[in-house]
Amino acid sequence: MPKLIVVLGDQLSPALSSLQHLQPEDVILLAEVAEEACYVKHHKHKIILLFSAMRHFAAVLKQQGMSVYYLQYGNVNNMTSAVSAALQQHPSLEQVVITQCGEYRLQQEIDQWSQHFSLPVQVLDDDRFICTLSRFSQWASGKKQLRMEYFYREMRRYTGLLMQNDQPEGGKWNYDADNRKACPSDMQQIAPLTFSADDITEQVKMLVLKHFPDNMGEVDNFCYAVTGKDARLAFMHFVEQQLPRFGDYQDAMLLDQPFLFHSICSVYLNCGLLDVRWMCNKVAAAYHSGAVPLNAAEGFIRQLIGWREYVRGLYWLLMPGYATENYLQATRELPAFYWHGKTRMRCMQQAISSTIEHAYSHHIHRLMITGNFALLAGLSVKQLTDWYLAVYADAYEWVELPNTLGMALFADGGVMASKPYAASGAYINRMSNYCQHCHYKVKDTTGDAACPFNALYWHFLHRNEQQLAANPRLALAYANWRRRIEADQNAILAKAEHTLIHLEQL
Repeated sequence: MPKLIVVLGDQLSPALSSLQHLQPEDVILLAEVAEEACYVKHHKHKIILLFSAMRHFAAVLKQQGMSVYYLQYGNVNNMTSAVSAALQQHPSLEQVVITQCGEYRLQQEIDQWSQHFSLPVQVLDDDRFICTLSRFSQWASGKKQLRMEYFYREMRRYTGLLMQNDQPEGGKWNYDADNRKACPSDMQQIAPLTFSADDITEQVKMLVLKHFPDNMGEVDNFCYAVTGKDARLAFMHFVEQQLPRFGDYQDAMLLDQPFLFHSICSVYLNCGLLDVRWMCNKVAAAYHSGAVPLNAAEGFIRQLIGWREYVRGLYWLLMPGYATENYLQATRELPAFYWHGKTRMRCMQQAISSTIEHAYSHHIHRLMITGNFALLAGLSVKQLTDWYLAVYADAYEWVELPNTLGMALFADGGVMASKPYAASGAYINRMSNYCQHCHYKVKDTTGDAACPFNALYWHFLHRNEQQLAANPRLALAYANWRRRIEADQNAILAKAEHTLIHLEQL
């Protein structure tokens, strides 16, 4: 039965389940569709990355003798229209095959195709992930609370990564406590490997300039890999040059050093240019050879087979209702500086500037700077999740929504995280040198020059006391708040209220 095989822009993997068992009469469809490029205001670099990578991937498939039907931007509005165009062009095709996509919204559209086209539509499991959705559902079944740590241990046992028989390498499952060092201020980052644009990428850059001129970012500094070969080179550069220090300093931040020792390879992994098993095996091999310490290897592998697999399983387990959760009733408008980065808060300026320039900032920027500020200020869950989805080149809803709505904003009431990741300026000062170069004074809570994070932290606890006071992990924080005299509490709350009214002037 001749098939139309639909490959999405984040499925650029030769080993994709839908590309297995190809027959000479099959046709592969790739399409740059308007709806996917525009449903949020994507960063220019993300659009360049995906369109260029798609075109390169299609070229490789053609070189291998496969029949490819490629629709460039401007020809179709959505994936249904793209499939319709392909079927009209190839009327002999009798079946549509696709690997499950990464967003509930698009999967709902795909699920209607069999009725729309009157053809059988086969949706295959995405076996680029280690844990199938059915396996995750089975693991989660009957549990009162879902916690990533226990899922991660199961994935370690299942994969055998960093295991000695049935015991974890080094005797501990998790070396997170060894991964929280602040960098010395004079330490210099080792930059990720970058790449020059070829003719295909240059053409895509011109397309983005024409059709997306007002989206975040510039086209001139785009330097990501757009092929699997270059993505693998970028990852091996990380393993050899950056990973040895990644473990110690993965939570650290330094002024004007947006990458430090982070790989940025989530950009490549999440669109299919890298394979998670290959990456983990390379990291494990580097540890076993003595090239990297255990806390670095374990910390990185935990991010891949722990957090990444966990949030994907959680997303599909809880959608569609998960997207509308708002446990703390956070509805305040997103300040404009999230889009332009012009703020006197040095930490926010650094995190947002990196986002604007690179369509990337590392996980502490996202969780403990932009996410933490949004949590403390009660910013709109919908607006912030849309922002994260738009501005980062590695963001797709399956990975972005649980990390933002659940982990950063605690909008799911504790499904993703056991407590809100709320922190005052003291945390930022401990993990960075930003506060030394800031307009605001990190040790002040009230007064004109007080760090906004400080009063907002106490205001957050105060206004959400009914929802959060019973959380045992916040007991000390609430005890500290209650010990303050009433006059101090009132002054702090007044400062926070003034800050919230004047967010745009921070």
